[in-house]
Amino acid sequence: MYKVLALDLDGTVLSDDHTIHPEVKRAIVEAQRRCHVVIVTGRHHTAARPYYHELGLSTPIICCNGTYVYDYQNEQVITHNAIKKQDALNFIALAKEFQVKMVMYITDAMTYSHFNPIHYMEALEKWAHANPGEQQPKIYKVNSFSDTASQAEHVWKFVVEGLPSSVERLQQHPWVKATFNGERSWSNRIDFAAKGNSKGQRLAEYVAELGYHANHVMAVGDNHNDISMLKYAGLGVAMPNADDWVKSHARLVSTTDNNSDGLAHLIQNKIQG
Repeated sequence: MYKVLALDLDGTVLSDDHTIHPEVKRAIVEAQRRCHVVIVTGRHHTAARPYYHELGLSTPIICCNGTYVYDYQNEQVITHNAIKKQDALNFIALAKEFQVKMVMYITDAMTYSHFNPIHYMEALEKWAHANPGEQQPKIYKVNSFSDTASQAEHVWKFVVEGLPSSVERLQQHPWVKATFNGERSWSNRIDFAAKGNSKGQRLAEYVAELGYHANHVMAVGDNHNDISMLKYAGLGVAMPNADDWVKSHARLVSTTDNNSDGLAHLIQNKIQG
C-alpha cells in the first residue's frame, strides 16, 4: 500500500481544457482517506489554488518545480529555495539580450510583459478573472521585470519562450547552467529555477519529513519536469500523453491520457486496492 500519492497537475490531473475529469476528482477525493495526497506542480500556488479547493485538499503543495512548499491553510511558505535577487536581475538582462519572451513568478503572483506578452498568459489571466474572488489567481502584466523583481520579496521561477534555438542558447549559457536548473515544459519553453530545485528533490525532503521513504510513494506526471520525481518514487507513473523520454524514466505508463478517466482507475487500483 502506497502511503503518499504525488500528482502533477497540467497534463496529468488536468485535461487539455484545464478541467478535472469527474472520475479523476472522485478518485483523488477518495484517496485522501487512505493516503497522503500532495500536488507537485510547476505552477505558482496562486494558479493552482482553484484546483486545490476543487479537490478538497488540506495538505501543503509543492510549487514551481520544487522551488517552494506552500501551506494554503495558513497562507504561508513553509520552505523555499528562491532565486537570489541579483541572479534574477542578471537573468532578466540575459533574456532581453537573447530576445525571448518571459514570465516571472514572484512571491504571490505570476507576471508577464506589457510590451512583449506571451499569448498563453493572456488566456491564463482571463481564466484567472473567471474564478471566485477568494480563489482568484494573481496574474498580471508589468512594465519592467527588473523593477518588479527588485521590489518582490521572492522570485520563484522564470518561464522563457521563443525560437527553439534562442531558448536553447540561453539554457546552455555557462552562467545560466551554473546558476539555474532549466527544464523543458513545452517545445519552445523552458522553466528556470534556482540550481538544486527539482520536483524529485523537494518531494524526497517532504516525504522524509512525513516519516516515509521512496518506496512508500506513487508519483504521476507527464512532462520533463516530472522525471526527477518519477525516478525518485517507488512507483513512478507516466501519463500516455508524455513523450518517450519521460516514459523511459517511469516504471509504469497509465492506460489512458489526461482527457479520460485512466488516472482514476490507476489510483483506485494502486491506492484503494
